[in-house]
Formats: sequence, C-alpha cells, structure tokens
Amino acid sequence: MPDQLHLIIAGAVLPQGGGEPAPPLQPLTTHLRALLAVMAPHERIECREDDPSTPFELALAQAYGLPGSSGQIPWAAFKTGSIALPCAFIKLCHWQVGADHVRLSPPEDLALDEETSRTLLAAMAPYFLEDGITLAPCGTLPGTWLATGDVFRGLRSVSMDTLMGRHLTRSLLDGAGTPAATLRRLQNEMQMLLYTHPTNEARQQLGLAPVNSFWVTGAGVLDHAIAPASDVQVESRLHAPALRGDMAAHAKAWQAVDADACAALLVVLRAGGDARLTLCGDRAAQSFLPAETGLWSRFKRVSGLQPIWDGREQL
Repeated sequence: MPDQLHLIIAGAVLPQGGGEPAPPLQPLTTHLRALLAVMAPHERIECREDDPSTPFELALAQAYGLPGSSGQIPWAAFKTGSIALPCAFIKLCHWQVGADHVRLSPPEDLALDEETSRTLLAAMAPYFLEDGITLAPCGTLPGTWLATGDVFRGLRSVSMDTLMGRHLTRSLLDGAGTPAATLRRLQNEMQMLLYTHPTNEARQQLGLAPVNSFWVTGAGVLDHAIAPASDVQVESRLHAPALRGDMAAHAKAWQAVDADACAALLVVLRAGGDARLTLCGDRAAQSFLPAETGLWSRFKRVSGLQPIWDGREQL
C-alpha cells in the first residue's frame, strides 16, 4: 500500500450548456463522501470559457511540475521524453462545416485504425516537411502524431477538450502574424488534400465521417527531463461521458471510480498517509487535503455525519 497518493479525477461533474453553472456533485458516492468528510478544500484552479487549457490539464501539469502557463504546457515533449526539441501533437479530426460556423467533432468519433493513420501520415508528411515540420507516429492513439519543428517553440496551442460543443472562432483559426499562421495554412492545404483522398472516399462509403483537418495540441519545448510523479494517479473514466453530457454513463463511471480509485485513496488517508484529491470540472479544479481537526470532529466526519464539502461549490 502506498504511503502517499494524489488522485486527480477528470470530468468529475457534467458541464451545463447555455451558460448555466454545472450541476453539483450530488448524490455523492460512498467512498467519495467518506473522503470529503475528512478532507478540506485546498488549492483551486479556475478557468474562463476561452482559456486554452482545461482545469484538469492545469492541475495535472502542476502535480507533475511542468513549466508553462495555460496553452503553453509542453505536453508532447513531456509524454514522449523529447528534450530540447520543440514539438507538439498533431491530431486528425473532423470539422463540421456549417453555413456560418465550424465545429470540432470529438476525435474518437473518427474511429481511426492504424492502417488509416499510416496511410494519411504518408500523404500529409511531405507537406509539413516543406515547412520544416517532421511528422512521426508516437505510439498513442491512431491519428495522433508527434510533430517536431521550430514553429512549436513558444506556440500557444488550444486543448481540443475546451472546444467540444463550441464554434471555432476566427481568432482560433486565423493566427496571422504568428507562428500559428504556418499551421493555419497547412490546415487549408490538408483540407484540400483530404477532400478527395481515397481513404475518405472509402470511409464515407462505410458511413464514417471523413478526416478533413488536424489540430495542434501540447506544443512547446522541455529543457530537461521531468519524470512523472509516482504518487499521482490520473482517473479518466469520467472524462468522455462528461464531455458528451451523458448523465447515465457518467453516473455509472462514478460508481466504478468510487469502488476502486476513491476506495484506495481512503485506505491511504485512514492509514495516516499523504493523501490528496483533486476533482476537475470544465471550469475549475478543486484540491482537497486531510482536514486538521479535533478528535471528536474527525470522528463525526469519518462517520459521514458532518461532510466538510458537499459539492455545492461549482466545478
């Protein structure tokens, strides 16, 4: 059993559309309620709707000790161990183009396989290379590639999670006068290339959405290696249901997360270990540490009689 554990839960609450606040964490699951009964709110991260990074990404970057502010956290370099090499992730995607708007579809909706990813990589890589950008598979999901090149040094990139359900604005797609202008031009070129690509023709015959663009995330450079913190446990099972606003799937995922991840953190906490919990929503990430209270108050909270935090403060 570990003597320290920081559990970071992405998608802890369902986002509420139309500018309304997200619903609170009610009813609380069994182990989560027990945790919140003996923990007190600590650090809090808040994001605006137009922030380029999500509260979860900022909380995780802080836990790992990564450099960079919102939109400039070098996730690609960190996850691939690339040192002193400007890089980013290129993610294939589908843009839903309307009469007066463009909307980004969730990447998993493409249902890409390795063969399709390799075929499109071979077709697209020469165009990127002309601008000094090298593309290569990076061992993650099909359709996600590692891109290296000086254009990614200091580039502000926007997380795809912040864009789900939103229109892509001119400010996101323009980039005039910045390094992003090169990538925007490549997006235009790839849209033309992919429009008639045989792979997309085959996909459409199968009823699948065509791959018609790409998105850049996690851009930046690391000056030295940073090892992932061994005490940090990331819980992502709630993430996809939260992005989709699927209440039933979200509730089911919470039961599973509560049964193992939250239960494990509670064991560490009750054994006197260094326990920390961070709940992440689409607008905020709230961390909790063990409360410093008297014996009687602690007994009441362990018994579930006096929760310190009941989810009314919005995430």
